[in-house]
Amino acid sequence: MIFDQALRRELSLTTGGVFLVLVTIMVTTLVIRILGFAANGVVNPEDALVLIALATIGYLAVLLTVSLFIAVLIVLVRWYKDSEMIVWFASGLSIMSLIRPILRFAIPLIIIIALLALFAWPWANRESALISQRFQQRDDVSMVTAGQFRESAKAERVFFIEELNVDNREVKNIFVADSRNQRLSIAVAATGFIENTPTGEKNIILKDGRRYEGLPTQPDFRILEFDEYETKLRNKELTEPPPRDRERSVQELLKDPSPSNRGELLWRIGLPLMALGLVFIAIPLAYVNPRLGNYTAMFYAVLIYLIYSNLLNLAQNFVSQNRFDFFVAIWPIHLLALLIAAVLIRNRINPSLKWWKRQLPAFLTRP
Repeated sequence: MIFDQALRRELSLTTGGVFLVLVTIMVTTLVIRILGFAANGVVNPEDALVLIALATIGYLAVLLTVSLFIAVLIVLVRWYKDSEMIVWFASGLSIMSLIRPILRFAIPLIIIIALLALFAWPWANRESALISQRFQQRDDVSMVTAGQFRESAKAERVFFIEELNVDNREVKNIFVADSRNQRLSIAVAATGFIENTPTGEKNIILKDGRRYEGLPTQPDFRILEFDEYETKLRNKELTEPPPRDRERSVQELLKDPSPSNRGELLWRIGLPLMALGLVFIAIPLAYVNPRLGNYTAMFYAVLIYLIYSNLLNLAQNFVSQNRFDFFVAIWPIHLLALLIAAVLIRNRINPSLKWWKRQLPAFLTRP
């Protein structure tokens, strides 16, 4: 009981610390990436914080899987290095005795990973896509900003307004360049206002300005002065884009058993199974000779995680391409992980025997 409590306490603290470090790295990377998108006009700068939060929520399942694997490894490596495992073994406990307390700690986290992968991941992806899509489908009115040149969504017109009074819908020092129908038209005016038509359209009315049509080098170039000039601002109907596989709910994936949907479902189900397999592998992988005190287990841990996750992604791609059946591709990777964990655990039970003898039943290895 004392050993179990000490193990769970250290696992809790280490998992929390590793998780915070990984989240910090993830958020820093997302801040750089999304602010770059905002600077390039791909997303709205005002939505940057929301998009960062949604992306972080979407990747919580992966971060928690890595945190659990690293935490089990770090705690057991330290116990081996500080000879605490010697006390464990001297008390009549074996490496098999570690499995139960570690699973008691890991199972609730694996359930959380499953919930995050099944529900939080598609919801966060869907909300991010909707926010980006709304910004891409913004109308010309929403793009008019005082003191900035703004291009229309179809790159047909460029607006510049020096001053904008939103309450009175008054504008000052307006510049509108229109390049429709292979003809350039530029209108400038000192004052104007935004008008709402009965049909719901919005127009900018320019007062006492000048209009330039065509190119100055062409014979049809004209300069026109006007008392009032009206230019329409296009409104777009917000259309909700069809969801991608990563944005579909579990019910939608099950309702439409297409290869791409089955591949996405395989990844979501495989993530908590991968977390369980990594926990089993971490138990024997953490062995460290106290006299040597090296940390080669960390190198193998990184290698194992990369191979495991890439195999899961590869299985997802094969199912999405209809090269493998869903029920054929879902179990071999995780079964292989459990077999590797079982072999490693058996090797640690009696390290004095040769490795091939450790795989045999106990009665066959007796002299």
